[in-house]
Amino acid sequence: MIRIVLADDHEVVRAGFKMILEQDPDLSVVAEAADGAQAYSIVAREKPDVLLMDISMPPGQSGLVACEKVAKDFPATKVVILTMFAEPEYLFYTLRGGAAGYILKNSSSEELLSAVHAVADGGSYIHPKMTALLTKQLSQGASDEDRSYQQLSNRELEILQLLAKGFTNKEISERIFLSVKTVEAHRSKIYQKLGLKSRADLVDYALRHKLLGV
Repeated sequence: MIRIVLADDHEVVRAGFKMILEQDPDLSVVAEAADGAQAYSIVAREKPDVLLMDISMPPGQSGLVACEKVAKDFPATKVVILTMFAEPEYLFYTLRGGAAGYILKNSSSEELLSAVHAVADGGSYIHPKMTALLTKQLSQGASDEDRSYQQLSNRELEILQLLAKGFTNKEISERIFLSVKTVEAHRSKIYQKLGLKSRADLVDYALRHKLLGV
């Protein structure tokens, strides 16, 4: 039996995917989570075979940060990202964070089940559309500026998103449970790594690279 934890901040979405997963007699959803922090705690308790998780969840408990922590602390639990975002940038961050799978929410039931079985068996699974986009991107090449976002850590990406949405350092610190000084340090590193000088530059960068939905 493959034991699964399902993480998404929408209860109705979790219910739908749980119904699909448990149509397979070899799959069992043992617990559900509404954010990344809860998903991490449940994985620590349940030690599931697979964590099926959305990346677009509340800041401070985002799936992106949780994916990285689960992959590092509980390597026996394979993380499959379940998302609506078909962007190479998102795939880059999740794979770098240790995800074993990346599947789009508009995939067929059969594809979802295949992805879960593949990673549970020690393999990996990337949605075919994402594979095609990556191949196209690699064949076309990209400038250093186009790839500069890859220098950011997952935590820095989360802070970049909040800065781009207009949050102050204090508001960000309260949302992601870091001190204001730590947020300020991250902010300085973000500006330095990306060669930015102002918040307007940061907002423009985030929009051009489609990073606000991660």
